[in-house]
Amino acid sequence: MAKYIPNILTLSRFFLIPVIVWLLLKERYLIAISVVLLSCFTDILDGYIARKFNLISDFGKLIDPLADKVTQLALIAVLTIQEIIGIWVLLILVIKDFLMIAGGSFLYVKDMVVSSNSLGKTSTVVLYIAILVSMLSKQFNWNASIDTYFYCIAIVVALTAFVNYIRLYGKKYFHS
Repeated sequence: MAKYIPNILTLSRFFLIPVIVWLLLKERYLIAISVVLLSCFTDILDGYIARKFNLISDFGKLIDPLADKVTQLALIAVLTIQEIIGIWVLLILVIKDFLMIAGGSFLYVKDMVVSSNSLGKTSTVVLYIAILVSMLSKQFNWNASIDTYFYCIAIVVALTAFVNYIRLYGKKYFHS
């Protein structure tokens, strides 16, 4: 049973998504932030446990980043619907993530598992910071444009990570 703990923690993040979405729709931003931070904590914890106890699995390599992407896109979709952030953020990230998932699925069929690297993890952290700034901005009536700067940084880092993945896994695919 212990060998499944990292994957159970990862899967628990999927169950937190509807809770966070509901809290956002009810404009309970501080509680939503708490649940997002809990989700982030389980992300850190599952990775730590998997590495520390050598419980890294191909399933975990696939599902962990998917949990991040689904969580982030759900939050950004709600924040877009609430007109807290512009639709351009959602569109860019949906297209990038669709291409990442399609490419990762293609490589998985070819017995290659795309795992995250430090640039991809940085992208995730920066995007979560942007999302949290959006929620804090709404909660405390801060200057509405402050989060735009964070989204611009997050998108640049995300697109850089995307290009990096294409280069890295394209090279592996064509040289295998």
